[in-house]
Order: sequence, then structure tokens, then C-alpha cells
Amino acid sequence: MTPDEVSALFTRADGTYCFARWGRPIVPVVFGVEDASLGVLKGACEAVVALAGHRMAETDPELGANLMVFFLTDWAELPQVSGLDRLLPDLPRLVRRLQDAEANQYRAFRFDPDGAIQAAFVFLRMDESLSALSAEALALGQMAQVILLWSDTAFRRQSPLALAGAHTVLRPDIAEVIRAAYDPVLPAKANDASHALRLYARMART
Repeated sequence: MTPDEVSALFTRADGTYCFARWGRPIVPVVFGVEDASLGVLKGACEAVVALAGHRMAETDPELGANLMVFFLTDWAELPQVSGLDRLLPDLPRLVRRLQDAEANQYRAFRFDPDGAIQAAFVFLRMDESLSALSAEALALGQMAQVILLWSDTAFRRQSPLALAGAHTVLRPDIAEVIRAAYDPVLPAKANDASHALRLYARMART
């Protein structure tokens, strides 16, 4: 991966560079799936967090859980989730936008005062495309996409996942970016594209 390719992963469609990583231990909670699937999701979260060299915890002192994953069959279910309107401003407008786009996933982030990720909310509308994925691939792909604040265009053309024989794994280049991004010498938040050069330098040393 070149420095320009690293930079592109955090450069938004409007041309701005925006990077952030988690600043606190991750506490996941999942809604809308059977108990049998919870272990798969937790395992994927543990694997990605371990790759980053970050931490998980049993509870967040402020929020209780700070990574919330919701499985839905229709975006119209969102307003029915108790308290969600306090977490997502202008929820009715968001629902209309997701319906109009026929989107099957949406992620929202909240940030600490220093710009580090404080919480993330993942919403998955299980359409035909997502339902065709194995539970392992779906869980790993989603955890990879919330461990960092990626560009809104980062994975439009290519998934963060790859096949290794019969197993789904993170692409090696994406795994390198995640590992390097959590190097303690790098900031938790960056809005200057020069950060990508520092990130690339850490990748070269991993």
C-alpha cells in the first residue's frame, strides 16, 4: 500500500482528511439477533480489538455500552427503538434518507472532547445482499469498519475482507493500517493529510 492509498482511506468525498480511533475500551451490545449469533459478533469484535492492540471492557462508566449494533428488517423500525432519537438527531429525516437510498447499513459515531471515538452505532438492514453473507463475514466486516473512522468512500469499491482458503479474513493491508493506527505515538484524531505519512511509516515498521 502506498502513502496515497493510505491517505485515501481517510479522505472523505468532499476532500477533507478525517481520522479517529477509539480512546476508551470498547463495550459492545447487539440487538435483534438470536443468542447463537452473539458469540460470533463478540468473537469478531475481540479479534479486531486485539489486532489493534486496544481494549474491551464489561461496561463503560458513562454510557454502559458504547458500541451498539442493531439488526433490522426495515428502516421503519428505527423510530420504534426506545431512546434512539436521543442518540441520532433528526431521526425521521435519517430514516427517509436511508429508505430513499435503499441502504442496507449505516454507522454513526460520537466523539470525546479530544476527538477520539467515544461511541459507535451500527444499523444493518438485513436485505438479500447482507443475508447472503456468513455470520462470520458480516461480523468481521462491521467490526473492521468501526475500529477506526474511515472515509465515507473507503470501502465502496473493495471490501475490507478477503478469502484465505475457505475462511474470511481481513485484507492484510487493512489489518496493517488498523494495527499501525493504534500506535501510541500517533494521535487519536487527525485532520491533516500529513497524518497518513506518519501512519504509512508505522505500517512499514510492522
